[in-house]
Amino acid sequence: MRRDHRTRIPFLATALTASLLIALAPPRAEAADLSPRSEAALLVRAHEKARARTDRLRGEHAPRAEMRSAERHRWKLRGELWDLLRTRQRANGDPVAVDPSGRAGACPVVPRREKPAPRTASRSAAWTAPTRNYRLSAGYRAKGSHWVHRHTGQDFAVPSRSPVHAVGPGTVWATTCGDGFGNQILVRHSGGYFTQYAHLSRMEVSKGQRVRAGQRIALSGATGNVTGPHLHFEVRVTPYLGSAIPPLPWLRERAVRVEG
Repeated sequence: MRRDHRTRIPFLATALTASLLIALAPPRAEAADLSPRSEAALLVRAHEKARARTDRLRGEHAPRAEMRSAERHRWKLRGELWDLLRTRQRANGDPVAVDPSGRAGACPVVPRREKPAPRTASRSAAWTAPTRNYRLSAGYRAKGSHWVHRHTGQDFAVPSRSPVHAVGPGTVWATTCGDGFGNQILVRHSGGYFTQYAHLSRMEVSKGQRVRAGQRIALSGATGNVTGPHLHFEVRVTPYLGSAIPPLPWLRERAVRVEG
């Protein structure tokens, strides 16, 4: 008796279609192990605890030797976290780890002429929010279908092409594109922290460029894995995904009021 193969054709076609859809689907914005008990999460918490201790010692005018010891411990923890995540994100193909300049991915960077700051301006300019006229949407560690585990930053709902500002003085560490974060900028600040600005429609600064607090560095957009225009803002202990900390308390420590 001849076996009938016709019933298998729709099944195979369906399987092939599903495989194509999975392959063509945009990458999720987050692809790291962000569970609370992961090695990276434990190191982030240990680093923040060590940082709080150094701040307390500084406020108490502790002996210099004790301060130096506390700072060495904090930077040791940060170094361990940095090495762990750099290796992991290189393996994952994170553009921040493999192409921080964005040149390999031909990332669109359109430099914008900035007026030089007045010579009388204070070097310790006030910190600021990353955008204006916003509404807060997805918050830190919120659940959602766009994230493998939980959201790693704070989303600011703004229309596309809204100005995006550096929250504080620093140096552009990376301008990348092509993953779930779309066009993104990372800025390194004093104290070793990094701020991330993602899903941008236009980037106006390049890797290595110095920026000041409140300087316009980009325009918001909907690049990457999004359902609509917004700014994804993140604060990290290292440049790499997996080292994020709550961004709103970090801004509040720098006298930045974020409402919405």
